[in-house]
Amino acid sequence: MNYDILKLDNQLCFSLYAASREITKLYKPFLDKIGLTYTQYISLLVLWESDNITVKELGTRLRLDSGTLTPLLKKLESMDILERLRDKKDERNVYIKLTDKGHNLKDKALDIPSKVFCSSGLSKDESLYLRVHLQKLLDVLDKTNEQYKK
Repeated sequence: MNYDILKLDNQLCFSLYAASREITKLYKPFLDKIGLTYTQYISLLVLWESDNITVKELGTRLRLDSGTLTPLLKKLESMDILERLRDKKDERNVYIKLTDKGHNLKDKALDIPSKVFCSSGLSKDESLYLRVHLQKLLDVLDKTNEQYKK
């Protein structure tokens, strides 16, 4: 029997996992300067695109469940970066709205993507290729996971 398939270095999942962790490490010094964690930062990326969205919408965009999002949003609220507001018509919906401080962080974060990109060692074309193909992979995995739910 060929057990090579069970070698760690032959696992796509491990390569993705390890690369994700290493990229997140590249962000850390830049995010530390503005007082954010990586997960807080990506949450703000979504809110800078579309402010005043529901917690559910944010979770969908970030692929995070409410158990992960709730403490994250509470922390950002305690930092006066956002506020959570219950929908008066349907209290099950909670909206997230950036404060002035949350909006102002956008200017402080503006140079972070280019600094991380320069640290990655990838060319612009390599980065684009990788992002496009990872998105294709996510799309396929979404469809596959939907089939398993049925």
